[in-house]
This record gives sequence, structure tokens and C-alpha cells, in this order.
Amino acid sequence: MLEINKELSIPESEFSVTAVRSQGAGGQNVNKVATAIQLRFNIAASSLPENVKARLLNLSDRRVTKDGELVLKVQDYRSQERNYALAQERLASFIRRGTYVRKARLATRPSKAAKKRRLEEKTRRGQVKAKRGKVSDF
Repeated sequence: MLEINKELSIPESEFSVTAVRSQGAGGQNVNKVATAIQLRFNIAASSLPENVKARLLNLSDRRVTKDGELVLKVQDYRSQERNYALAQERLASFIRRGTYVRKARLATRPSKAAKKRRLEEKTRRGQVKAKRGKVSDF
């Protein structure tokens, strides 16, 4: 079980993990050993609550495919175990983003004093700018 938060966890059977070769420099270790981890998680077919699924699918994240599948490739470390642990943490972090519900914004108006301060500052700035004109001989 991968624990997302106190109320939410997903079974490891809902995501698939594949070991692949890492990219980039690294010599013999990179060329021979499959240390990178590719984690695939189908959001739509998961056991997550419907509202969380909808929020995750609406996120504009390039790691989510058109089919609603999250693909994570982790190749930060030289060991497969550390990359696997990091991939699980990134998956949990991604799902936590979907559980967050933003508060509704309450529309407010500026106070009378704030409006007055703003207008006074605009007047002051206008006077400063007016004094920047050409100097003429009187």
C-alpha cells in the first residue's frame, strides 16, 4: 500500500513499475544495468475518489497522457531501489495535489481610506513626472 495521506492510500497493484536503462553519461553502469524506474499509473481506472480523479485529470501536467495515464521516469540515483522509492514518493506527491481543494475567493472592495491613499499617490507621482519637463528660460 502506498500511503498518500491519513485518509487515502492506493494498493501497489494499481501502478506498474518497469526497470529501464538510464540516459546520459555514466559509462559501463548506465550501459549494462537497468537502474531507472518507469512508473505507470492509470488515473481513470484507479480506486481514488471521483473528485480527486477529476482534479488530477484536469491538471495541465505533461506527464499525464491523453488516455489519463501518469508516466513517471526516475533516474536520479545509481541504484534501482532508491529510484523506486523516489518514484513512489513522486506519485504520492502528484496525488496529493489532486486532494487539495482551493478555498473559494470572497470578493472584497477597497476601503475608502485605501482609495484616497491611491489617488493621493497618483497625484504625487503625476507632479513628480510633470517636473521632469524641459527647463525653459524665463
